Amino acid sequence: MGRKNAFYAQSGGVTAVINATAAGVIEAARENTASIGKLYAGLNGIVGALQEELVDTSKESLSAIKALKHTPGGAFGSCRYKMKDYDESPAEYERLINVFKAHNIGYFFYNGGGDSADTCLKVSQISEKMGYPIQAIHIPKTIDNDLPLTDCSPGFGSVAKYVATSTREASLDIASMCASSTKVFILEVMGRHAGWIAASGGLAAEKAGDPPHIILFPEIPFSREIFIAKVEQTIQDKGYCVVVASEGTQYSDGAHISGSLNRDAFGHQQLGGVAPTLASMIKQSTGHKYHWALADYLQRSARHIASKTDVDQAYAVGRAAIDLAVQGKSSVMVSIERGSGKNYSWSLGEASLIKVANMEKKMPRSFITKDGFGITQKAREYLQPLVEGEDYPPYKNGLPDYVQLKKIMVPKKLASDFES
Repeated sequence: MGRKNAFYAQSGGVTAVINATAAGVIEAARENTASIGKLYAGLNGIVGALQEELVDTSKESLSAIKALKHTPGGAFGSCRYKMKDYDESPAEYERLINVFKAHNIGYFFYNGGGDSADTCLKVSQISEKMGYPIQAIHIPKTIDNDLPLTDCSPGFGSVAKYVATSTREASLDIASMCASSTKVFILEVMGRHAGWIAASGGLAAEKAGDPPHIILFPEIPFSREIFIAKVEQTIQDKGYCVVVASEGTQYSDGAHISGSLNRDAFGHQQLGGVAPTLASMIKQSTGHKYHWALADYLQRSARHIASKTDVDQAYAVGRAAIDLAVQGKSSVMVSIERGSGKNYSWSLGEASLIKVANMEKKMPRSFITKDGFGITQKAREYLQPLVEGEDYPPYKNGLPDYVQLKKIMVPKKLASDFES
């Protein structure tokens, strides 16, 4: 068969820099034509493979691929689709392998978080059993920063920079108004089970006592009484109180402060609404005037204020995935390794997917202050380098100038469509 073609897809919630990873994958694949044929991208993640909806990336110009490095969102579309176990749904895997066979695909690059690592591992293992082995490489991406065996996850540094910046700016606003108006400001950020994003809000403080005055982590059980007392004391001392709250903040019994009964395709409870819930508590207990904000999609799409460290790492893991594939590796994730010197440095490595899939890296207790409401110096030393450096996109008519790809589809070769 000669050279095999490759398949790349984006999965889960997108980030400000996931397209930089796509650029790295595509550019490196184009440089390795001796080993890799065409690179196809799945339209809307793994669903694109199942539906045989493949984008021919060779039809995109060099300038368009380069522009991906500064464009947020997912250029090829993403999805929240979790493949079942083979025993439960063999038809999914048979369809996947049939599509890969039809298009001579031998490399599978999946760009996502822990659930995507699980999918990548399954594809590697099951394709072997089915007699059509696929080299599956997981490329890390998650704003939650909860992937194990990597120092950080591409996407996180830019969210951290946005949250820390927004916290600092909003704190100056409320400090201006607190004498006669708003006393409390609450910023709700993402983070289902791990408080890395909330922790990054702590970087806004330049010295002890600076806002944010309270950070709420999923790792620290929430107590309404202790929280309200801390808010009251802070207002007495400072005149106002700034809170950064993780969406995954929960009580000691594991119940979330706020969450719906709905679940996403991965089986995760849909969260959100922590900020208004906390605001309601404050109003009932203290009567203080408040404002709250939901960072939501803004935090993960803010490419205009991306961390240069994050952009560089996101691009590098994409290129490294191609290198690992060319070396014959499979069932591995590209990892980021922090140097041991005084000055921050990083390099790339690899981690076995068996140790990555469905695992979560939570905040170490040593990163959280004893009272559970702040970050320690150790956390600051970990977080600080990840938000450093600016990598502004080009601007046009006063706004960021982002690219949209042509996304020319590969003709389908299979007779039937897949019904999930």
